[in-house]
Amino acid sequence: MSTSLRIKACSLLLLAVCAPSCRAVELKVSREALERTLNEQLFSGPNGRYYLKGTAKSACSVYADEAHLTFAQDRIVVRIKTRARMGKSMGESCVGISLAPIAEVSLAPYGEGETIGFRDAQLIRVSDQRELNFLLAPFMSRQIPSSLKVNAAGLLRKALEGSTATSGYKVTLEKLKIHSVQIVGDALVLDVDGDIVVK
Repeated sequence: MSTSLRIKACSLLLLAVCAPSCRAVELKVSREALERTLNEQLFSGPNGRYYLKGTAKSACSVYADEAHLTFAQDRIVVRIKTRARMGKSMGESCVGISLAPIAEVSLAPYGEGETIGFRDAQLIRVSDQRELNFLLAPFMSRQIPSSLKVNAAGLLRKALEGSTATSGYKVTLEKLKIHSVQIVGDALVLDVDGDIVVK
C-alpha cells in the first residue's frame, strides 16, 4: 500500500472511530456547483435553452438561457438571458418584436433533511413588456427555485462510490441531516450531522 493510500485509509478509520462522538461537520458547496446543477436540471433543452413559449422550431417563441449565479450577502442571485420573438407567425417568420432582456431573481437558501432548498424568491429585474413578464415572473419565482434544489447526501454518496478502488475500503454515507445553511465567500456552508460507515 502506498503512503498516500495509507494516509487516506488512516484518515477514514479515524473518521469512523470519531464519528459517534464528533458528528457535526461543515460541508461546502461552491457557487460553480450550484450553477452547474441549475443548468443541468433546468436548461437541458436544445442548445441549453428553456422554452417558456413555443419550441426551437416555432417562428415566435420565448426562451431563457445562460444562467449565472452570484452571492449577495445572505442570498443567491440568479441572472438569465431571455430572448423573445413575439408577434404573429407567418410561415417560418415571426412578424412582431424581438426582445432580449436580462432577468434576475434573488433566493434565500435553507436546509431540510438531506436537501438544500431555496425560497423567498424576489424578482429583481424583469422586462418592460407586460406579455413577456406574464411568462417570466412565474418562471423566475417558481421554476428556478424548484430546479435549483440539491440533494447534499446524494452528492456525497456519488463522490464516495469509488472509495474501494482508491483506498481499499468501502466508505458509505448512511444518513445526513442539514442543520443550517449560510453563504460564506464563494460557497454555501452547511452545518451537518452524518453517519459514515467504513468497511
